[in-house]
Amino acid sequence: MGIDFLPDKPIYQQLIERITGDIIRGTLQPGEKLPSVREYAVEVGVNANTMQRVYKELEQMEITETKRGQGSFVTEDVKKIAALRGEVKNQLVTSFIQSVEALGFTTDEMVHDLQKRGGGND
Repeated sequence: MGIDFLPDKPIYQQLIERITGDIIRGTLQPGEKLPSVREYAVEVGVNANTMQRVYKELEQMEITETKRGQGSFVTEDVKKIAALRGEVKNQLVTSFIQSVEALGFTTDEMVHDLQKRGGGND
């Protein structure tokens, strides 16, 4: 299948973001088994060493855990997943604010437009 990767960001980081996004969205559930390194590498069209790095980084972030002889699993620690969700949200908000401020928009302008598009959340 393969994925179209962005040229300006390392592939392993894009894969980490993809997997953490799946966890945040609930596509991957707490305790769910991840495909093997080789299976995932073939699925997304990358080298197995790249995928091994992704799994290692996710484990260091305590988002996944490896069970010897069984494979890698999404953490069952829902507090850790909630914290990940909060971190990602804060990164997105910060990036958004920096982008709009760089273009000269005010916070009030952006809040107004976001509330208009919010579908009744105003």
